[in-house]
Amino acid sequence: MYKKYFSVITIFLFSIGKTFAAEGFISTQIIKNFPSLKDKIFGIEAYRLGITVFILIISLIITTTFRFLLKKRQKQEDDKEQGDNKSIIGLLITSAQTPIQMVVWAISIACVLSVLKFGKSDASWVVPLIYNLAIAMFIYNIVDIVEYYFGKLAKKTENKLDDMLIPVVRKSLKVLVVIVSSLQIYNATTGKSISTMLAGLGIGGLAFALAAQDTIKNLFGFAMILLDRPFNIGERIKLAGHDGTVEAVGFRSVKIRRLDGHQVVIPNSKVADDVIHNISKRPFIKRAMNISVTYDTPPEKIEKGIEILNEILKDHEGMNPEFPPRVYFNDMLADSLNILVIYWYFPPLYWDYLAFSQKVNLEIIKRFDAEGIEFAFPTQTLFLAGDEKRKLDLSSLQSMT
Repeated sequence: MYKKYFSVITIFLFSIGKTFAAEGFISTQIIKNFPSLKDKIFGIEAYRLGITVFILIISLIITTTFRFLLKKRQKQEDDKEQGDNKSIIGLLITSAQTPIQMVVWAISIACVLSVLKFGKSDASWVVPLIYNLAIAMFIYNIVDIVEYYFGKLAKKTENKLDDMLIPVVRKSLKVLVVIVSSLQIYNATTGKSISTMLAGLGIGGLAFALAAQDTIKNLFGFAMILLDRPFNIGERIKLAGHDGTVEAVGFRSVKIRRLDGHQVVIPNSKVADDVIHNISKRPFIKRAMNISVTYDTPPEKIEKGIEILNEILKDHEGMNPEFPPRVYFNDMLADSLNILVIYWYFPPLYWDYLAFSQKVNLEIIKRFDAEGIEFAFPTQTLFLAGDEKRKLDLSSLQSMT
């Protein structure tokens, strides 16, 4: 397979060499017999235009051949892939396809400019521009390959900090590639020193820093998030009044997908200063509920109710022996007698917890109803004559008269 690539490169270089040899031959031999080849078309000798067309045709053939061979090899590598495992050769081919074609055209344009006798002041800057763009594009694509392999390593670790860092590192590397490539292209196309450009940028650095205060705060906030690690990607948190799952952490902000489906973007500076409730890191779910019964419930019934609650919660689903359920007759409110019930559910799986709580609620209603224990709610009780359950007793009033 590699012999084909070397063959194509050899043919290309041979064609270019022949082209320059042909130029010398044409200028010394053929033009003597065909003087019309020196006639100018648009101010350029006809034979030079002919050589230019020849170079462009050869370049087109070379790029088309390269594209065909690379795609064929890439298909072979794709057939070898299993699941999410990608071949390094296939990834490199994908990254190199366009840059290789750009390099071929850069060489071709350099030859064309030489044949057409363009000087430095004309269009010769095009060649270094294309050449440096090709290199920059290849390195830019390589960053994605680095991210892919580091991502595979990150999936094998339990720590999710690396899952947060990899997208940030990828963006940082790509920004760095763009900046360095821009400086290199500036130097290659203008011939001016990079230090001159950097000095000019330094003059406006102070003004830029003043204008970017919020951005700098967000960067410091991002650093604090990495150092403290209050949450990881995929965890559910409560932050700035929003409850949802962390989707991404960047230089500027944290993205949260709320439970209602909306995405919220919170600046890192606010994240660093705000209180964060990491719901995913809770070891259990605690439930504290108040069961209110009517004031005319006799003590025996209250004790029976406490006994029922303890029976329902004894060795319950999701119970940790170190956190047994608690049931107490804890208060006498204005309109009810209150029984406090507390239990803890392990592990903190929310939907399982809700299903268990539903079972507990239904069982309490059934058992209390069977024992004739009435639940209380804010009401006013009127004692009427003839009511068998609440007989009107006027003896206290008669003793006062």
